Amino acid sequence: MTLTVDIPDDLAADLGAGFQNLGHAALEALAAEAFSKEVLSLEQIRRMLALGSLWEAQAMLSRHGMWPDQSAEEILADARRSFDFRHAIP
Repeated sequence: MTLTVDIPDDLAADLGAGFQNLGHAALEALAAEAFSKEVLSLEQIRRMLALGSLWEAQAMLSRHGMWPDQSAEEILADARRSFDFRHAIP
């Protein structure tokens, strides 16, 4: 989908100067808002922004003042991986 946004000319220059890539900044803001309203998942955010990993998606959300919640299953899986890793080291 292509989305077009009209910005008054007197503000466009200021916005353009304030962001390295205004279109990407707007897309990130939309993604963060969609995540906060539970419209998009972390994986969908990753795909929307063409990010290489969920870590990058989490970092982007963190820059927007959000941190994705983890499910109990994700927390337990992380704990199991940590336990396994710790016991794999001689």
